[in-house]
Amino acid sequence: MGLARCPDWLLESGVRMVAATAVLALILLWSVFSRPLDRHGVTSALFLTAAGLVIGTSALGWLDLPLESPVVERVAEIALVLLLFSDAARLDLQSLRRELSWPARLLLIGLPLTMLAGVGAGVLVFPGMALASTILLATMLASTDAALGQRVVTDSAVPARTRQALDVESGLNDGLAVPFFLVALDVANAELDTLPGWAVVQNMVVQIGWGLAGGLVAGIVGGLLFRIADRRGWIGREWRQVIPLAVALLAYTLALLLGGSGFIAAFVGGLAFGRVSRARGTVVTLLTEEAGGLFAAVTWIGFGALALTLAGPHITWQVILYAVLSLTVVRMIPVAIAFIGQSVRLPTIAFIGWFGPRGLASLVFALLAFEHGVPDGDVVFTTVIVTVALSVILHGLTSVPLIALYHRWYQAHTAEHPTAAEAVPATMSRPRRHLSAPDQTDHGGASG
Repeated sequence: MGLARCPDWLLESGVRMVAATAVLALILLWSVFSRPLDRHGVTSALFLTAAGLVIGTSALGWLDLPLESPVVERVAEIALVLLLFSDAARLDLQSLRRELSWPARLLLIGLPLTMLAGVGAGVLVFPGMALASTILLATMLASTDAALGQRVVTDSAVPARTRQALDVESGLNDGLAVPFFLVALDVANAELDTLPGWAVVQNMVVQIGWGLAGGLVAGIVGGLLFRIADRRGWIGREWRQVIPLAVALLAYTLALLLGGSGFIAAFVGGLAFGRVSRARGTVVTLLTEEAGGLFAAVTWIGFGALALTLAGPHITWQVILYAVLSLTVVRMIPVAIAFIGQSVRLPTIAFIGWFGPRGLASLVFALLAFEHGVPDGDVVFTTVIVTVALSVILHGLTSVPLIALYHRWYQAHTAEHPTAAEAVPATMSRPRRHLSAPDQTDHGGASG
C-alpha cells in the first residue's frame, strides 16, 4: 500500500510510534550516561530538553504531536502528582518542628512575597497586560523545583541546614501555590457565574475543600490499610511499593471526581499516608518517586520538542526581561526579607535565593492555562516557557561551581564562628532519587 493510500488512523499511529520510540531512546541514553553528565552540572532536565529540541517538530520532526494533545497534558500532570505525593510522604514533620524556622520563613514569607514581586514586575514589564493575567503569570512562576538543581539538596558539601531549607521549600511550595494558581486562572478566564469576589472565594473553597477531602480519604485509608497489612505480613514483597503509587493516583482521581484539585489531593494524600502508614522515609515510596521521575523525563523531552518550538515566534525583549527578573530579584529579594533577624550571612541568602529553579509545576500550570485560554495567553505562555528554559540552563550549569564556592566560604566562616546559623545541625529528610538525581559524591561538607 502506498503512503498516499494509508488510512489516517494508520499514519497517526505511525507518528505516535516514532514519537514513543524517540522518547524512550533518549531516556535510555540519559540513564546510561547520567552520572558523568551530572558531575559536570548537566541535569536530566537540561539534557532531555536539549534532546527534545533536536528531535522536535522544528528539527527532525520525530515528535510531531500538538501541545494541546491530552497525552501531553496527562503525562505532565501525572508526573507532578506522583512527585507531590512522594515529596510530602517523605517529609518527617515531627523532626522538622525543631528546625522549621528556615523552611517556614521561605514558605510563609518568601512565597507570598515572590508572588507579589512577580505581579509588580509584570505590571512594569507588560503594562498593557490584563492584571488578572499578570497575577496568573506570577503564581505560575512562584513555585520552585529542586530537581533542576538536585545536586544542591543532595551534595553534602552544602551545609545540611541550607540543603534542608531548599529541599523542604521545594517539596511544599508547589502544593501551596496550587490554590492561588487555580483562583488566578478562573479570574483570568472571566468565567465567573457570580460577582468576582464571591466567585474567587467559592472556587477556592471548592478546589481546596474537595482536594483536601480526596487527599485525606485516600491517604488515611491507604495508610491504615498498609500499616495493618504490613504488621500482619499480608503484603507480598513485590506489592509493597505499588500501594503508595496507587494511593497517590487514587487521591488525584478521587479529588477530580469530587470537583477539587488533584494536585492538592496528591500533596495532602502524601502527608497523610506518610504519617498514618509510618512508612515515611523508607523505600516504600521509591516506585512512586521513580515513576514520577520517568514521567517528568518525558515531560522535559516534550518541553524541548513542543513548547519551545511553539513559544519561539512570540519571544520578545519584554519576555526575556521578565524571565531574568523572575529568576533573580523576584526570587532573591523575598528570600532576603524572609531571613531578616535570623543572623544568616549574605552568601547563604544569595545561595538560597539563586537556587530557586522553576520547573515541572510551572510547566503543568502553563499547559493548563494554555488549554483553558487566558487573556494575553501567548505572552503568558511564552514567558513561562522562556523562564523555565533559562532556569534549566542556568541553575543546572551553575550548581557545581557555586556549590564549591559556597562550601569554601562555609568552611572558613564556621572555622571562625562555630556557632553560626549555617552550622546548626539539621535533620535531612530522605532525598528524592529519580532520573534527575544520580547519586552524589560526598565532598566532606556538613553532615545531614
